[in-house]
Amino acid sequence: MALNIVLVTGTREKLQMAAMIAAVSAVSEEEVNVFVSMNAIEYFMVDGAGKCAPSEGKLGELLESKNAPPFMQIVEQAVELGGAKFYPCSMAMDLLGAGQPELLPFMEKPLGLTKFLADTRGQQVLVF
Repeated sequence: MALNIVLVTGTREKLQMAAMIAAVSAVSEEEVNVFVSMNAIEYFMVDGAGKCAPSEGKLGELLESKNAPPFMQIVEQAVELGGAKFYPCSMAMDLLGAGQPELLPFMEKPLGLTKFLADTRGQQVLVF
């Protein structure tokens, strides 16, 4: 059974937690699929990859001050070491007027929410 994550947040804490869950599951040889949309998608685009996500609380601030690994570094480990797949939301891409060249190289082809939910029916889905 696969682990599926819908990632819509733009806050550091939730991006960090989603990345950690994806990485741990992927390196544990579990299939991991992440649907990236809304405020999360900017961090998966070439222009936004180096941006710091804003913290929503004390733990987010501590992640910064204690030099925790950036969430994108963890995401890249999930892809490289465990084969996690990250799918950009086609609607968000349309709204941004962006195409595949604007996405980070590891991103899969854009996918609609209906297709993602149909493919994950009956499986575990976490939403961040």
